[in-house]
This record gives sequence, C-alpha cells and structure tokens, in this order.
Amino acid sequence: MITTYKDLLKRVEKFEIDQNLDLSSGEDLSIGIMNLISIEEHLFFTYSKTKDKKYLELLDEVRLMRTTLMKEIVKNSEGETWCLSKHLLAASMRLMEVGTKELKKNNEKKAEDLFKKSYQLYSLFWGLNLAKSGSVNSSSAGEINYLDEKGKKKGSVSVFTKLGALVQKAIDCCKE
Repeated sequence: MITTYKDLLKRVEKFEIDQNLDLSSGEDLSIGIMNLISIEEHLFFTYSKTKDKKYLELLDEVRLMRTTLMKEIVKNSEGETWCLSKHLLAASMRLMEVGTKELKKNNEKKAEDLFKKSYQLYSLFWGLNLAKSGSVNSSSAGEINYLDEKGKKKGSVSVFTKLGALVQKAIDCCKE
C-alpha cells in the first residue's frame, strides 16, 4: 500500500516502462481533463456571479463527462487517489496558465519556475497512476537516482525528478 511519497518512490523504482506502451492518447486525454476541470471552475464562478441556474446544469454535465473520462486513466482509486489525481491535474493546469501569463509579462525566470512546478505535479499524477494501473512492468528503473530514506542525495534528483523521468520514458506524444 502506498501511504507516503517514499512508498510511491519505492514502487516506481521497481517499474520499467513497457517499450510498446503508447501513452500519448492518455497524455492528450489528461490535458483534456485538465480543461474540463477548468470549465467546471468557470461555470461555478459564472453561476456565483449571475445566479443563473443554467450554469449549474452545465457544470453538472461537464463534471459527468470529466469523471467518465478520468476513469480511463485513474484505474485504481484506493484511498484518495481519485481526488488527488483530479487536484494534481487542476494544480498543474493552473500553474501552467500562470506561467504563460508571466512569460507574456517577460518574467521568464518566474515563468520557468512555474512551468517546472506544473510539470512536477503532472509527473506526480502520472507516476501515481502508472504505478497503480498496471501499465508498467516490474523490473528496474535503470539509472534514475533518488533521495534515500534519510533524505540524503543518492544521485542528484528528487521524487519529482524521478517521476518526471518515468513520465518522459512512458509518454511520447509523437507516437502515432
């Protein structure tokens, strides 16, 4: 059972991505889900500002669509994995949007930091769901290093970097 980020790291460390696995559709779907979450938020705020119940009806329809589509990615929702997955995608999307706004204001360094954090959350989403879905094979994760149990560097990466490396190996948006 995964109860801490260290448990998740241990589990991910044992996995090797199936080289024939094409998660590009899953990646596209996850971005679509992010946008559905944003639509839900906008419908909520529009209802709150207008008090027009049609926005609540639309929100309910969009939520149903989002939950149906999330079931295609979030296969095992033990504990709070389902909600955690939704919030990881939502936070990733928001940080990406704020980063884009900072880039437009020529705050490149701040934008890069926000993009990095957005990708870390997105990687955590995929790390959590790949480890739980059975989409990876048990084996060795290769040269990816991580922090040891005492928090000392064993290599030069954190939990986010390890999960990011796993995601990069798993998801190739250029596969057709």
